[in-house]
Amino acid sequence: MATEDLIERILAADEEPSASVIDALHEILDDTTIETSATPKSVAEAARLIGLSPHTLRYYEQEGLLRPARNASGYREYSAFDLRRLIFLTRMRLSGMTMQDLKRYIALVEHGPSTISERRRIMLDQRDRIVRQIRELTLALETTEYKIRVYDGHPEG
Repeated sequence: MATEDLIERILAADEEPSASVIDALHEILDDTTIETSATPKSVAEAARLIGLSPHTLRYYEQEGLLRPARNASGYREYSAFDLRRLIFLTRMRLSGMTMQDLKRYIALVEHGPSTISERRRIMLDQRDRIVRQIRELTLALETTEYKIRVYDGHPEG
């Protein structure tokens, strides 16, 4: 499936991710499924598709997380590979991964397969942080739900 279609399916998901959204996410993270014939996107098109500002895309580039090609006029062109990396970056940032950790991870990716064990360690640590965050948010949701139930029995003053 085309990268653009996968991105739209992932970002359009409401509530609990369905199996098809999870499948789309897995496919978009698999570099072997990148279509090389896809037309590159401008910074504005890429930003719109991913749901970020052009400023954020330029910031990621400035930080070394992304290196879009430039066309003959010098404008950035975001390939399917760049768009897929942006999905990864946005999911990791959403999960609370620091810019420092992201920069370290991307530097390791760019050094090749010899860094897989270190990248795996970074992902394991991130998973632990996410699991803790989910537990904390679950308790916050339960607290909120409790208060809503309490207030349903009492008119507001």
